[in-house]
Amino acid sequence: MTGPARLDDIAVAPLAGRRALVTGGSRGIGAGIVRRLAADGAAVAFTYREAKGAADSLEQEITGSGGQAWAIQADSAEPEAVRMAVAGAVERFDGLDVLVNNAGVSHVAPVEEFSLADFDRLVAVNVRAVFVAIQAALPYLGASGRIVSIGSVLADRAPIGGVSVYSLTKAGVAGLSRSLARELGPRGITVNTVQPGPVETDLNPDSGEFADAIRAMTAVGHYAQPRDIADAVAFLARAEAGFVTGASWNVDGGYAL
Repeated sequence: MTGPARLDDIAVAPLAGRRALVTGGSRGIGAGIVRRLAADGAAVAFTYREAKGAADSLEQEITGSGGQAWAIQADSAEPEAVRMAVAGAVERFDGLDVLVNNAGVSHVAPVEEFSLADFDRLVAVNVRAVFVAIQAALPYLGASGRIVSIGSVLADRAPIGGVSVYSLTKAGVAGLSRSLARELGPRGITVNTVQPGPVETDLNPDSGEFADAIRAMTAVGHYAQPRDIADAVAFLARAEAGFVTGASWNVDGGYAL
């Protein structure tokens, strides 16, 4: 009778003993995910590109409250930096159980004005880095391994112009996850995508005329907070989500309805 024992463990610390890496974890949605995984008992490494102050502060916040966190400087546009971040997390925590691909960039412009340099950077960070991180992590993810990538509801519905390339990259993440779910399922590894709608962050404030228009497109009438996305990620990292794989989970307040 292992079921009740597992539920008891989940009630105490659902991710106790689990080791996670979150890319792009120093602020916004990424920081919310780092905080939630650590609060659930996981040891969490996370990458940042430039925001060293924010990364150090988050690491100290978590370790100061008795959790385990480690900030790693890595630009997700550089494949070798992504590989080194995975290797560093594995060495630091003696293994890896959960990979969260959160690092991402955006650029909004009409298609006629979208430069190839901007196109290449979006693809490099939003798609290639996801593939590189997964490829690097797979040798260490055993049965019950979890891969969660942060996509976007704009992969399914783009009600505004100028986001075609961003939507393309997030649709690519969802497609990659669905195919890998089939490939990695026999190993006991789940692969899922969480697709946020509007989320209030320092780069996407819940204020101003543009925000009012976006808010009106949701069913709930307000933006999400980073913790709302983190809650979904934390569930998918848990033992009881072991039968959920290949999913593209909209956490969007009804934005895509």
